Amino acid sequence: MKRYVALVGFMASGKSTIGRGLARRLGCAFFDTDEIVVGKHGAVAQIFAAQGEAAFRQYEREALHEALSGAGGGVVALGGGALVLEENRALVEERAHRVFIKLSPESVRGRLQKSREVRPVLGRAPSLAQVVELYDRRFAQYAAADCVVDADGINGEQAVDAIVTWLRAKKIEIGP
Repeated sequence: MKRYVALVGFMASGKSTIGRGLARRLGCAFFDTDEIVVGKHGAVAQIFAAQGEAAFRQYEREALHEALSGAGGGVVALGGGALVLEENRALVEERAHRVFIKLSPESVRGRLQKSREVRPVLGRAPSLAQVVELYDRRFAQYAAADCVVDADGINGEQAVDAIVTWLRAKKIEIGP
């Protein structure tokens, strides 16, 4: 039985913010795979610089297993590239209801430009073409989700409302 909701989508789409709000609303645990990795191994940018993307993806895989291993269930926010590994996709599909937080590449780029956080895969000031190219490569992995929430033009609370409405309509309960 699936006891988790996994929020998937491109970087800067709001998965962590929405995930925290959703977990509060549902009264369940919240896990962020990037936060788990940072807590154990240091900043994402430092991992990429010192150990490379392969090391980061391994740490991310371990964090995903940790987040989805409990019997209590909860909400899990995945890093934007977490689904590039087939093993991660299979685990998420097996243990979680997947919700794609869909944000247009233009909106993503706007958020990235305002952010102080450097995204190692795209660099400090990615062009729209760079964002679109990576987004297009990952889109099919996101779009395979059970539910899609179009986050363009809505705030985090409205996104949470949309997910809760979907969960209720499908009679899905998260947690033990």
